[in-house]
Amino acid sequence: MIVRNIYYSSKFVKELRKLPKNIIKIAIAKERLFKLNPLHPSLRLHELHGKFKGVWSISLTANYRIIFKRQKNGDILFISIGRHDIYKYL
Repeated sequence: MIVRNIYYSSKFVKELRKLPKNIIKIAIAKERLFKLNPLHPSLRLHELHGKFKGVWSISLTANYRIIFKRQKNGDILFISIGRHDIYKYL
């Protein structure tokens, strides 16, 4: 997977602002790592299934995730961030 640019949905930005500061710091670090090496094992990158096919997830911690979509040109759109149950709200 190649990461060209990362864009952020307004939903993602709202959710990010509500997170605890320590999780925001982790999210920033994981985003940097994702840009450098999207296949790094600590990201636990995986595509979702079923009605979420085409949507991907990376792990921030055991409880927090970033959900994103890959664009055809290699750009990434971060669409949601939060606890594991964010899948319910996509």
